Amino acid sequence: MIVFINDRPIRLVGPKAAAQLTDPTLLKTSVNPVPDYDLIVDARLDTLKETALHGHLLILNATPATISRLLTLLQKADASQLLSITLGCQNKEACEEAIKKPFKVIKAAGGVVIKSNKLLLMFRRGVWDLPKGKLDDGESSKQGAAREVQEETGVRVSVGERICTTWHTYNLNGNRILKRTKWYQMSVLDDSRMAPQVDEDIEKLAWLNHRETQLALTNSFSSIRYVIDSMTKSTY
Repeated sequence: MIVFINDRPIRLVGPKAAAQLTDPTLLKTSVNPVPDYDLIVDARLDTLKETALHGHLLILNATPATISRLLTLLQKADASQLLSITLGCQNKEACEEAIKKPFKVIKAAGGVVIKSNKLLLMFRRGVWDLPKGKLDDGESSKQGAAREVQEETGVRVSVGERICTTWHTYNLNGNRILKRTKWYQMSVLDDSRMAPQVDEDIEKLAWLNHRETQLALTNSFSSIRYVIDSMTKSTY
């Protein structure tokens, strides 16, 4: 599970994956290399403090209590120097429930539309984004993803394989929201009526090649970069 809080990626992994992250024999090897962390905290031995919120942080032996402490810090402390957090959980399922608990969960879906090796991106509220939106009652994720793409871009699509699932937080009318978005790879059925949905503050749409997409992603959200990076490279 990966959650984007204040646009910072928070990744939750189980005990086996956490053990690999601290295996020195995998460090800097060409196969399954261990990432470089700026700080490693063992939740069994140390209390998580604001001073730990910088760079790439690895927290080992995390419990629901660790999650609660982390969410409080992220809400109140200065985390402007934080790049990412990886949580090695003693019980991954319990930690996932703990990170969802303070939020109202909203289910959404979206798509990465491909045509002639170009991706469809939209410019909204000052950043490049992908079409996505909240599911209607009784609607499947695939149905909602296709509908949202057509509503926001005017493009009719065929929905393919799921790319990944992201979770990101925001505040709405005083409520703390956690949006779960399932992302799908899509192909074009008809783009003859392609046009931005103005009442959703979409200013323009663009088909971008790989280089142009990478440039656009420098002015985007971490979650959107994650979705595009997760897509199978052979398809784009």
